[in-house]
Amino acid sequence: MKTVFDKATRDELIGRISSLNEHNTAQWGKMNLYQMLKHCTLWEDMMLGKKNYKQAFIGRLFGKMALKSLTNDERPLTRNTPTLPELKIKENGNVSSEKTKWIALIEQHALETPAEIMHPFFGKINKEQIGYLVYKHTDHHLRQFNA
Repeated sequence: MKTVFDKATRDELIGRISSLNEHNTAQWGKMNLYQMLKHCTLWEDMMLGKKNYKQAFIGRLFGKMALKSLTNDERPLTRNTPTLPELKIKENGNVSSEKTKWIALIEQHALETPAEIMHPFFGKINKEQIGYLVYKHTDHHLRQFNA
């Protein structure tokens, strides 16, 4: 399975992020390009252990089962996958700046990813699972915007 810890995979993702521009429009969902970029930078902060969110009750019930389903094969995330309320972006901003931030955060996975984090839905996830989820989440949003 693809993981953000593989340099070739990171380079592929960074190339796809770099290709985004104001002409990319969402194929599904409600976010515009800036909102998706900001969502992804906030999500990367969480996956790098820089930001913590409380685990949702429903995550305690179904999180481990969902995590196992997501990390056992190469299937991409489905369209309109729900997200945390804290990661829903309403404002607009500078696309170029957010792209630069997101690329820098993706590159940080080569240097410093925690051994585990507490994900607000899946619960405790280890470094291997972080690598898979970062790839799948990034790929999901890049496909959303045809990149």
